[in-house]
Amino acid sequence: MLRTVNRVLLGLLGLVLVLAGGSVLAVGLGVEPPSWWVHDSRHDVLLSDADRARWRDDGWWWPTVIGVLAALVLLALWWLTAQLRRRRLAEVLVETGDGEGALLRGRAMESVLETEAAALDGVERARVRLTGRRNAPEARVGLVLGADAVPADALHGTCEEALAHARDSAGLGRLPATVLLRAVKHRAERVS
Repeated sequence: MLRTVNRVLLGLLGLVLVLAGGSVLAVGLGVEPPSWWVHDSRHDVLLSDADRARWRDDGWWWPTVIGVLAALVLLALWWLTAQLRRRRLAEVLVETGDGEGALLRGRAMESVLETEAAALDGVERARVRLTGRRNAPEARVGLVLGADAVPADALHGTCEEALAHARDSAGLGRLPATVLLRAVKHRAERVS
């Protein structure tokens, strides 16, 4: 939901900026603006002489304005590329031996990996994300361990069972993975 809201807000902001820039361009090209518009004619300027001369004696003003605007443009471009970048692998190419191959949904493989990793002893929750290319996927596994879990056993079970089963089932030669272990928050135990 947050991703949808984020993209809608980004689209609305872009639409407002395009409309404002287009209307200023249209007035500059000679289109007659409405009476309520901020520019009266094509010879009207964005900043009057008085507005531009107000800060002329302060040498820091214009470099600061230009620097802030440049930073805003770079931030907006970074945000746009972050929105358009696909973080998850949509499908995995499974070798069937006939030269054609089959496509396995990435979310389905993530779900199976999560279920199998969460079933291991001491694992409270598991989260899996597939990245990379469809013929060379990579897994990022996050495990939340219980208070009585042995991290080495959980890591070994994840690598030797869950990831190995996924690799063999999809017919992949290798499935590199990064496993992040976190402990669930719990109260300290008393030793008597």
